Amino acid sequence: MNTTKNIAFIIALFYFIAGCDVNAADNKCNDQPVNLLTEQFQESQAEIQIVLDGIFSSIQDNDADKLISYHAYGEKFTEFRDSEPRFNSQDNETYERGFVGAISGFDYNLGDLKIAVYGDVAVVTFHADFRPTIGEEVMQIWGSTTLVFVKTINGWKITHEHHSPLNVS
Repeated sequence: MNTTKNIAFIIALFYFIAGCDVNAADNKCNDQPVNLLTEQFQESQAEIQIVLDGIFSSIQDNDADKLISYHAYGEKFTEFRDSEPRFNSQDNETYERGFVGAISGFDYNLGDLKIAVYGDVAVVTFHADFRPTIGEEVMQIWGSTTLVFVKTINGWKITHEHHSPLNVS
């Protein structure tokens, strides 16, 4: 009897480790592999859209702390901006706090927005049409932007940013 229990335990453990959902009737694995290249992950796309809305609302509200909270700062965080060498977490935070602190208004449009989710990683691309008000002057910033998000226990966080000029001629 103990041998039967041990074998059942080992089989159950195998299915647990393999990540399968065991059907009690036939003890077969019901999970189908997910194709990360074709699956849309619509729920995650909607979550990321909410995060994007929060990011740009925090800029409009001049809330640098809220903006910073959307980032996964650490050793793996990177940013490319203005054709400069790679920036790290501290560089990004300093820049973003300075930007939010310098503006008195911010209008924007995210043209050609694409949210591509690959499980717990997402790549968001868009053509940025940013119009910050600095002093009395409204600036026009056109750019191609890529944001890489990672799903954490605290939600979707930016782990990489890439901003480059967009030719709109």
